[in-house]
Amino acid sequence: MLDLKINPSFSRLVFELGKLPGIGKKTATRLALFILRQSNGDAESLAAAIREVKERTRFCSICFHYTEQDPCQLCTDTARDSEYLCVVQEPQDLLVVERSRSFRGLYHVLHGALSPLDGIGPDKLRIAELMLRLEKGVIREVLLATNFSVEGEATAHYLAGLIRPFGIRVSRLAHGIPLGSDLEYVDEATVNRAVEGRQFMTE
Repeated sequence: MLDLKINPSFSRLVFELGKLPGIGKKTATRLALFILRQSNGDAESLAAAIREVKERTRFCSICFHYTEQDPCQLCTDTARDSEYLCVVQEPQDLLVVERSRSFRGLYHVLHGALSPLDGIGPDKLRIAELMLRLEKGVIREVLLATNFSVEGEATAHYLAGLIRPFGIRVSRLAHGIPLGSDLEYVDEATVNRAVEGRQFMTE
């Protein structure tokens, strides 16, 4: 194996790969070795793909999901029911709900959850933008699909309190999803059952 001390470029690649979620030093080293074994063309294609996605991807100005066009394809899809809105914490959560094929409305991505201990208050999330969407008066139901963690539950209850004065029905994913889990790691069938069995939130 390459000696990281005398291969600074390899060491840097391992370090950068190690920043990826769920990637430890051993896995980062294996990935770096794999990349090193690839042809220059394959390595350049990977680098080009990373540059391209960073240059072309931005947030949708309506739902704040990642997109290359603004508004995104989901927000401009006339086949979707614009009276129903699903609120999720992160872009990956939107992808999980969408893959379950159980929700045909629109989405809103908060980009996080309330966490006072970490300094994340309502002003750090896309909550103000959500309220502006609700003020337009076309939404009949908001499905709160935040994670079943302490932060996710707190965010759902906070949002429910803000939404009710609009006269909009507020629902929550059914607890078929295990407590403390993130949507990103839940299988599609479970997400589908949770959406179908959503519960309406009351005072």
